[in-house]
Amino acid sequence: MAEGPEDGSEKSRRGRAVGMALRSRGVAAVLEEGMSTRAAAARFGLSAPSVSRWVKRFRERGHARPDARGGSLSRVEAERNRIVRILEARPELSSRALGEALAAEGVRFADRTLRGFPKRHRMERRRRLAVRRQRKRWKASGG
Repeated sequence: MAEGPEDGSEKSRRGRAVGMALRSRGVAAVLEEGMSTRAAAARFGLSAPSVSRWVKRFRERGHARPDARGGSLSRVEAERNRIVRILEARPELSSRALGEALAAEGVRFADRTLRGFPKRHRMERRRRLAVRRQRKRWKASGG
């Protein structure tokens, strides 16, 4: 038996996501061919703990798909209604001015925290529209 992964690639997979096809082949080697997780991992150039985890997941859930990834909701989401109310009343506010308006109501967030909120909630901002119009005029004038 040749050393390295079965597909001939000698590149290390360390830290890289593994596709479903390769996961399935590793799980099938253990469950259908009776290989050990170490042997299956060596055969496909994977880590033994990963193959073991996928086999366990397959036995428990019937698939080896990865779990959904994502972070937790930001504190700012709890203040969604307040932020929407402020932006509806004054849509031209920058993220800094929005932060100041919230601070006046006793809620503090960094400008950076507030910057992505309108985009995440698909809110078109007059400020952005105005900038787009200015750029369009500037380009049309040969700028």
